Amino acid sequence: MRFVLIVAPILALAACATPETRVRTALIDAGLSRPIASCMAQRMVDRLSLGQLQKLSRLSGLKESRIGQLTVREFLKQTSALGDPEILGVVTTAGLGCAIAS
Repeated sequence: MRFVLIVAPILALAACATPETRVRTALIDAGLSRPIASCMAQRMVDRLSLGQLQKLSRLSGLKESRIGQLTVREFLKQTSALGDPEILGVVTTAGLGCAIAS
């Protein structure tokens, strides 16, 4: 019973994570630096559909296959493999803007 009282609020909070938070976490999991991922997530979340964001989150396994930080250029290359020109355009615009701003 105590377990349920402790875990239930935590699960409720996790379910409330904003799309921007989820995108930022997926970008960090993919290997992008925290500042770049935060900037890109903020710029991308309103421009991509939920389905497109889910496709993009599938790239989160990239970090496991490499050592060190993933560059925006490398991330764009991987994003192009998704075959969705709209995702690529939004990610490219966000990535370039964030890379220049940082």
